[in-house]
Amino acid sequence: MDRLSLVLLHAFPVDARMWNEVREPLVQRTRLITPDQRGLGRTALPETDREPSLDDAARDVLALLDKLELDQVILGGCSLGGYVTLAVLRAAPERIGGLVLIDTKATADGEEARRARLEMADRAEAEGISGWLADAMLPKVLGETTRRTKTDLADQIRELVEAQPAAGVAWAQRAMAARPDATDVVREAHVPALVVVGEEDTVTPPEAARELAGALPDATLTVLPGVGHLTPLEDPDGVAKAILDWLP
Repeated sequence: MDRLSLVLLHAFPVDARMWNEVREPLVQRTRLITPDQRGLGRTALPETDREPSLDDAARDVLALLDKLELDQVILGGCSLGGYVTLAVLRAAPERIGGLVLIDTKATADGEEARRARLEMADRAEAEGISGWLADAMLPKVLGETTRRTKTDLADQIRELVEAQPAAGVAWAQRAMAARPDATDVVREAHVPALVVVGEEDTVTPPEAARELAGALPDATLTVLPGVGHLTPLEDPDGVAKAILDWLP
């Protein structure tokens, strides 16, 4: 992994600003690239008749690597960003020299979770997201300790959520609902991997992280205490330290 750039993909429903607090320590050691994903942040949602698929999000990442003339990178992400990372791994494993998988999993959604995503996508398109999406998401993505002790952070994340375009929110939810199980891809990932999870994550809990790390041939698992699903926002120092300790 020597001298490879680090590309980190953000979670849903926020954008690349979620990495702001981990950026400074990481750039002391590596080139860090944190794009907004399609339809979120400053990246437009392309006009297409194609059904939403994380395969298209993966192609966006590969196009970015081509534009930056990066043959191989350490690729990772949080939640949605992890799902896209695994889609890239499926499409072009030769472009990945290491994996950083944060609060994510390799398995597909169950029927109930899939249905909830599609309902949220329909509502975002019909009503927009103002006034309800952040209220729906914050109790799920923030750990109990964070909700109790870091009200300013909850307000910050609310602003990030409410800044996202409704069409991008809907696209991402439909793409995640359609994603396949990636356990087979993970088992063939013969590159160093770091798996990070919040101890209070109820979306992709520590048990899922242990399962993911166990499926990877060469994985290091870090469980961060007192935080939930958005560890780069809830405990940026812990995430940065985990990555820096793992990097060669």
